[in-house]
Amino acid sequence: MGVRAAILFFLLLVLPWWSLQSYDAYLPAPYPKPGLLHTLRIAYERGHDLRYIGAHFFLTAFMDVYIIVANPEYGLKVFGTTFGGLWGVLWKLQSPVFHLLIGIGFLGVKRWGLLVYLLYAVFGFVNATVNLVVLPPPHNIRIVFLGLLAVFTAYILWRRKRFAP
Repeated sequence: MGVRAAILFFLLLVLPWWSLQSYDAYLPAPYPKPGLLHTLRIAYERGHDLRYIGAHFFLTAFMDVYIIVANPEYGLKVFGTTFGGLWGVLWKLQSPVFHLLIGIGFLGVKRWGLLVYLLYAVFGFVNATVNLVVLPPPHNIRIVFLGLLAVFTAYILWRRKRFAP
């Protein structure tokens, strides 16, 4: 397993499991049904899954900035077009700005965070679809992105009532 796969494994499996165990240790002792399943139910009811997703968005914003700084020559494809100069930099910066706003909104489980996410999801879906149609293959990453975006957005919409006004 390579370093990238190990990081992905850690972020998707180890970190959530460790977070749940830490939350279980934090909860008061007199709960009638001790165990991680009960802890998972409490965390879900209190919206900690959304806060956890928010932490990932928050972290992603800083990774985006690093990628932009490390690869200044990369031209982001927006609706099948690459912009240069100031417009190119601004288009690249929209990603960390939106990830940061979504992260902050989800960490606080605020309704505006849900709105920002939905706007960004619509933009991502339309942009990826246009790029899929306009740009030459390979399209493996775009297809996977579209599928995951649809599933993830469905989950967020399913949990929308948890966001406070």
